Amino acid sequence: MKHRIVVLGAGYAGAITAGRLAKRLHRDDVEITIVNADPDFVERVRMHQLASGQDLPQRPLREIYAGTGVQVRIARVIAVDADRRTVELTGERGAETLGYDTLVYALGSTIADYGVPGVADHAHNVASKAAALRVRERLNELAAGARVLIVGGGLTGLEVSAEIAEARPDLKVAIAARGGLGDWLDEKAQRYLRAAFDRFGITVHEQTEVTRVEAKGVVTSDGEIPAELTVWTAGFEVHPIAAASTLEVSGNGRIVVDATLRSVSHPDVYAFGDAAFVIGQGDRPLRMGCATAIPMAWQGADALAARLTGRKVPDAPIGYAKQCISLGRRDAVIQHVTPEDQPTPKVTTGRMGARIKELICASTVWSVNHPTLMLPSRRRHLVTARDAQTTVVAG
Repeated sequence: MKHRIVVLGAGYAGAITAGRLAKRLHRDDVEITIVNADPDFVERVRMHQLASGQDLPQRPLREIYAGTGVQVRIARVIAVDADRRTVELTGERGAETLGYDTLVYALGSTIADYGVPGVADHAHNVASKAAALRVRERLNELAAGARVLIVGGGLTGLEVSAEIAEARPDLKVAIAARGGLGDWLDEKAQRYLRAAFDRFGITVHEQTEVTRVEAKGVVTSDGEIPAELTVWTAGFEVHPIAAASTLEVSGNGRIVVDATLRSVSHPDVYAFGDAAFVIGQGDRPLRMGCATAIPMAWQGADALAARLTGRKVPDAPIGYAKQCISLGRRDAVIQHVTPEDQPTPKVTTGRMGARIKELICASTVWSVNHPTLMLPSRRRHLVTARDAQTTVVAG
């Protein structure tokens, strides 16, 4: 029987993993199935563009994987039984149970409300395509002079603020940050960011803790900030599915994995992207984000394929190179960082920064759209008990 590999989630981590495995392994030996609730690949790093009114290309998963041998299942994951090696789904085929020999868990994350009252009832977000489209619809309803508040001063909050302010200069856009504006960046990057927000006319509320979201704005520790539209970008958390299983998870529900992205409690499970808790360069946990998910997919898929085919398993710690912040369509800040994700004095800004950010986004989606063209290596057959000493290379 073929070795059954099931990939849960077709975001950056899952989508690249499925294609990379299809390239590394011989389809006579493996059956690769990718499960995703949305029929399209969603460029999550462009959700601020979608929310602000821009149209993004549709990328149907079945078209992406046509001819690769990867089976696409459009369904929502309900539960994972890591002991029985099964996944409960509901989707095109109704409720069903899918068995696996190896599971790749890449279900990503959703917004974290941190227990703040009113977030679910009154705030919008851009954590998914559907959520971004709801922001877009609400923006279209707002008349000139209406107030838009973005809660959260991280990368997502900065990009959403700038994108909306550029697309709708008739609106009064504000951002509420728990700390200082971009205070984790190098001083040069911080100055440039402040100048850009001044140019956009974005009101900045720093050192501001939001304690409640209401229909017409938010309540903070210092008072109230009125808004006709509140967009919550204060952080992300993983879906509770892994924590509800017997998989070992961290305190925030992420699957604990080793340097090869393999579960420390269940060796037939791998976790990539936001759902994985892994230590990177400098013995620091890797942060959630596209910059983490993609190298995880590369390394984890290669580690899985190597184990199945009897090759050396890669386990080098994952590090960082840049943090990219788009400021509308013609401006950006590229903060160069150490492998430990600490800022360096090297900063690229302006149109050149925007070109670099766009190149990174475009190259990433190209990798997803061409899943079996990413690697020059040839497919390999699995090593079985009978031929455990020999790896057969297929033509």
